[in-house]
Amino acid sequence: MWKLQLAEIMKLPHFLRLVSASNSLSHVGHRVLGMNTVQLYMKVPGSRTPGHQENNNFCSVNINIGPGDCEWFAVHHRYWGVIHNLCERNNLNFLSGSWWPNLEDLYEENVPVYRFIQKPGDFVWVNTSAIHWVQAVGWCNNIAWNVGPITAFQYRQATERYEWNKLHHYKSIVPMVHLSWNFTRNLKITDPKLFELIKFTLLRTYKQCQRTLISLKQSGTEVKWHGREKGEVSHYCVNCEVEVFNILFVTIQDKQHVVHCQDCAVKLSPTLDGFVVLKEYHMKELRAIYDNFTLALPEKS
Repeated sequence: MWKLQLAEIMKLPHFLRLVSASNSLSHVGHRVLGMNTVQLYMKVPGSRTPGHQENNNFCSVNINIGPGDCEWFAVHHRYWGVIHNLCERNNLNFLSGSWWPNLEDLYEENVPVYRFIQKPGDFVWVNTSAIHWVQAVGWCNNIAWNVGPITAFQYRQATERYEWNKLHHYKSIVPMVHLSWNFTRNLKITDPKLFELIKFTLLRTYKQCQRTLISLKQSGTEVKWHGREKGEVSHYCVNCEVEVFNILFVTIQDKQHVVHCQDCAVKLSPTLDGFVVLKEYHMKELRAIYDNFTLALPEKS
């Protein structure tokens, strides 16, 4: 339906494209709606997008199609803690609440604010972790999507927010564990800092899978092979909404198969009665991927 429009987007430089080898969100392997797919905003004068950071602190691209203008406000990511404290002071949830900062409050906290008008045809790049809020000055249409530069800074910001979201019971719609394992299959990493960060994620999740399987074996719980289809979406716990990687604890609710994480499954049934435990990867496969993931040498120009 949108073939011509999507073809126009592909004319952008690589680092801005919806689909690109240099966009980490293109390596998720499935759609993450609104992030590696295009969103369309149809705005009337005065309509607002409240303050927020992008999901998992990724970058975003926004183009005003017109005919009216949009007004943007943005704050550098180093001040996100100050704004988080202001939200708490006003009984608002920084992650899930709807909030519109008072500029005077920000000035009193010595927080510098970028403020500008986005005219029809103007292109806005929202950098990693930037806090921003937007309002329509006139009637306008905007398209937007997210981009993940394959850099150590972007990866660190995304994984730190992934862990922060867990603490605050907020869903990370980018499956960072699944994405990290896909990096090892799809990319040659030449940045030592990024390599170490990804390697740490792989090791941590491998150990978690190993401990889980040992615990299940000791309790006499059967683990059935499930595998993973190409393009299959990542799994999240139906209760706490954390990403569930490799070992799935499955029950039937309302005639639907639903996935739980280990913690929620054990809370519901310490002996896992009523659960079927499935495995998507063999441990030797994950071990081979981990062992073969090495720092690549930069290509000579």
